[in-house]
Amino acid sequence: MSRLHGTKDFWIGALRTEGPAFAAAVAEAPPETPVLSCPGWTVSDLAHHLTRVYVWVRTVVTAGTATRPERHDPEPPAGLTPAQWYGQEYERLLTLFEGLDPEAPAWNFAPQPKKAAFWPRRMAHETAVHRWDAQLAIGAGEPIEAKLAADGVSEVLDTWLPAGRRVQPGQWHGVVQLTATDAAQEWYLRLRGEGMALLDTATILDHDDHHARAQVTGTASDLLLAVMGRISFDALGVAGDRRLLDGLRVG
Repeated sequence: MSRLHGTKDFWIGALRTEGPAFAAAVAEAPPETPVLSCPGWTVSDLAHHLTRVYVWVRTVVTAGTATRPERHDPEPPAGLTPAQWYGQEYERLLTLFEGLDPEAPAWNFAPQPKKAAFWPRRMAHETAVHRWDAQLAIGAGEPIEAKLAADGVSEVLDTWLPAGRRVQPGQWHGVVQLTATDAAQEWYLRLRGEGMALLDTATILDHDDHHARAQVTGTASDLLLAVMGRISFDALGVAGDRRLLDGLRVG
């Protein structure tokens, strides 16, 4: 199975869908509604978080440097609801991304080229997962679209884990196989203590026995939500050594 290789247009298209859906869920919920998938947060907290992330990303992308800019989290403007402030910054981010040169220098947290192309992908997945959070708060959580969710799983494996952004440190050893039943995609990940390696299944390794010690099967959306800490792996089909799955959680 080959993995999706996303493009700027693909991720901007996802933002065009997920952004308004997030805003609609935030506007529907009373501001103090708890966000069950983000313990301790309200819908207002969630909206302010994502809005501030957008402001920060605009700062990073427009800085014109691969060095990390200093971060300042703005306060919500007076007179704007959380949904209104979010909508304002969402439009600014979308406009920026539409005219973006993917090769322009821009800092990112991952062991990848420090280029602007990193950020449309990151914001598409940040928005999609938080849209799910916001909809869950009003009892209307919709799955993340399969191709987008599959790319989100890939992002966790090729970006978050190599950057050392696990929820908790630990030592894990063995191969984990993830299979997205609705996206015709699978991933093999070799965990090596605190490190990891994403095995290239587009090579001759496709014919090798990867000796997976744990296998997880489910929709791409459920796989992404599981590794991002939104749902339990128990909601998916799991076989083998479940302890290895703790080494996959980043959210």
